[in-house]
Amino acid sequence: MNTEEYLERFKAVPPLQIDLSSLSRLQYLHITHIPFENLDVIHQIPITLNIENLYCKVVKQQRGGFCYELNGLFQQLLDQLGFNSYLIAGTVYAGDGKWAKEESHAAIIVELDKPYLVDVGFGDSFRQPIPLSGEIATDISGSYRIIEESQGVYLLQRKRGGEEWQIQHRFTCSPRSLTSFNDACRYNETSPDSPFTKEILVTIATEKGRDTLSGDTLTITNGQNKMKKHISKDQLEQVLKKHFKIDAKSVYHNKTLCFDK
Repeated sequence: MNTEEYLERFKAVPPLQIDLSSLSRLQYLHITHIPFENLDVIHQIPITLNIENLYCKVVKQQRGGFCYELNGLFQQLLDQLGFNSYLIAGTVYAGDGKWAKEESHAAIIVELDKPYLVDVGFGDSFRQPIPLSGEIATDISGSYRIIEESQGVYLLQRKRGGEEWQIQHRFTCSPRSLTSFNDACRYNETSPDSPFTKEILVTIATEKGRDTLSGDTLTITNGQNKMKKHISKDQLEQVLKKHFKIDAKSVYHNKTLCFDK
């Protein structure tokens, strides 16, 4: 992996110090330049979890990906830059007392003065590292905190406006290898029960909000303002290029882009 080329992919430079400020900057730049997306899943292009393949897709082909791809690659970059980091597994809260597939989300722990949760592959979520010690961190997407639910089991929570705290996912700090997510990745790219196999989902954080293409609906959030727009099949390639910097033609060649399976 070419560290300088990867950093250039999201307009970053090598950090002068291995500290929280540098880590925060790297995470913010990554999520505002590299989208979360499931285009390969929808178009039934197999995903292989090795760094060479992920680097080719995200850096060389200027693509995005989902958690295993984005956090898997970013964790390798952090290691090369000198951060003490490792992958962990989380379980996403699906709402109404239900949870997604156990330990099917990949995230990152970075050890600095204390451990921090880092994530560039969760879609609409926090934009800066979150300490595991309970302090509240706030950005344009909401307020976040991590609480210890039981011995060694943590909950990431978010609150927006006057809402109550809502669980995003639970996790432990047991280190995981990228290949340990092979089964979870296969499930999320093939199972009809996966949230990623039904329709296109492409989303990227912006300075003032977020752009999201979900199925044939483009949602642009700018502060408190939200605009929704129907996208026709003929507009899909243009929308991917304009809002997410994805050149669909260079990736799919003779494939026909679609909104869902």
